Amino acid sequence: MTDGSPRVRSHIDVTTWSDAGSRDALDLVASSVAEMVGFEIAIISVVRGDHMYAVSVEGSNGATDAMLGLATPISMVHTELARADDWGRFQFVPHDRVELDVQAVGWVPDLEPIDAPDAWHPLDLLIAPLHDEAGVMIGLLSIDVPMTGRRPDPTQRHLLERYVLQAERALRMAVERDDLAERIRLAEAARRVVRFATSQDDLESVIDDCRHPLIEGFRADFLAIRIYPSRSVPAAGSPPTDLPDDVIELIRAGTRRAWTEQQVVVTGPFVERAGVFTDAEWTASEHALEILGLGSSMIVPLGAGRESLGHVILGRKDPGLRWSPDEQASALDIARDIGQAVVNSRNLAKEQNLVGELRRLATYKSEVLSTVSHELKNPLSAITGHLELLDSDPTITGDARRSIEALDRAARRMGRVVDDLLLLAEVEDPEGGRASEPMDAVPVLRDALELTRVAATRRRLTFEITTPEDEVLVCCDAVDLDRVVTNLVSNAVKYTPRGGRIWLTLVTHEREIELTVADEGIGISAADQARLFTEFFRSTNPQAVAQPGTGLGLTICRRIVERHGGRITVESELGVGSAFRVFLPRPA
Repeated sequence: MTDGSPRVRSHIDVTTWSDAGSRDALDLVASSVAEMVGFEIAIISVVRGDHMYAVSVEGSNGATDAMLGLATPISMVHTELARADDWGRFQFVPHDRVELDVQAVGWVPDLEPIDAPDAWHPLDLLIAPLHDEAGVMIGLLSIDVPMTGRRPDPTQRHLLERYVLQAERALRMAVERDDLAERIRLAEAARRVVRFATSQDDLESVIDDCRHPLIEGFRADFLAIRIYPSRSVPAAGSPPTDLPDDVIELIRAGTRRAWTEQQVVVTGPFVERAGVFTDAEWTASEHALEILGLGSSMIVPLGAGRESLGHVILGRKDPGLRWSPDEQASALDIARDIGQAVVNSRNLAKEQNLVGELRRLATYKSEVLSTVSHELKNPLSAITGHLELLDSDPTITGDARRSIEALDRAARRMGRVVDDLLLLAEVEDPEGGRASEPMDAVPVLRDALELTRVAATRRRLTFEITTPEDEVLVCCDAVDLDRVVTNLVSNAVKYTPRGGRIWLTLVTHEREIELTVADEGIGISAADQARLFTEFFRSTNPQAVAQPGTGLGLTICRRIVERHGGRITVESELGVGSAFRVFLPRPA
């Protein structure tokens, strides 16, 4: 042939092309041509990319073994058609115009021509192009070795025209079903990749789970997934190959550009250079094919948004098997899904590192609070002890007595701060915490009222309590719940003017209980409410500042409630009052 034979004879697995019913229909047409028209050999080929593959061969075992699945470059077919005689749907090329070699054809019949002017020669070609509805060539019907040893006469040619139409219809149906099967196969691969990519947190697990769907879905012989390293995350993916570092860097550079252009790069001996790759990058990709022992590859950029994160390389050993437009589009979609999984995995890793750092800081903070509080408590105990001795001395009077009383008040205030710091360190300890167990909240509520009853009586405050008649089970620790309720009730007593009212309400919901402590107190401004549960925060309201406190009580309440899986809220208005609501889970 004028353009030479291909470097490698390409094959496909005919049993995986289209569906069994379509292949049977093509075999029936091929056998009918051979039997009814009087030829020993009939071959139906299908166009796939730049090659034509024999998908149905009727004839001797030698012809079937040699030709079934074999690829022929379409350029060869067009060359021969250009020099053929027009016999209607069939085109005839006599042997003296054919420039074939046995390697290029794949098989030549062992035939001795008869002694006649119209004798059939082993290198004669009788072929009929088959087209789709748009007139695009989708295949070829070839016949060879007439039973009579002669070229077909007009009657045989007329009969052959009928079989061309049958072959064309059967091939159209087979191509449509093969295209549909390919789309279904790629959709299934994409579905499995998305499922695995979104169900795993670990990046290596995502990559491992995507391997089989990609190889199976794209019918690949080779797969490499590489995630490029970032500032905080090392490289990940397939084990390193034997490719030189300069080849790897050139391919990565081209792939990053391909992500920007949202293009897939197909490489191989029968593929033109991709415009997105430079000459050096294209040469590197060809060199990679040789090292990896592949016939062709599809380099798919992997990323998210504008960021190029890596690449997926799918390879096939057969250089003649094209990567269809559907496969290229599907591969790019899958690469986007994997890229998003990479981003999610990296974000999760960052969050886990941050959570670990916050836990270490929380532990350190608790240790500092505990250490400082204990160091303060010992000298403070000594101070209060000596103040008690001085206070019991009857000889101390006047200014000295008043100084002792002032020191005692300051020491007691300091003692409350130390106790609150110790309690804050306890509730913030990530390794500590009491277990949440089912308990009745009603007795705890009544005990808190008893502790504050004396102070409430002095201020002539009225309590209104509303609780269910039956027990109210809540998941909490009794000591922790007592601390929360006592703190909230004490604050209500402290900040409610004389003669005011305080409401305590306990309500059960489907999955949680709601404890409300409301008062007619001085209220809290909106600005103060935003910082109310912050450590050491004291209200900017002068009336509140006048009351003693450490600014830790509500912080401790929130820590305790959250540690038991609950939440605490506040509703307040200056001069009207406040309502604190505690929500805690009920037992299942």
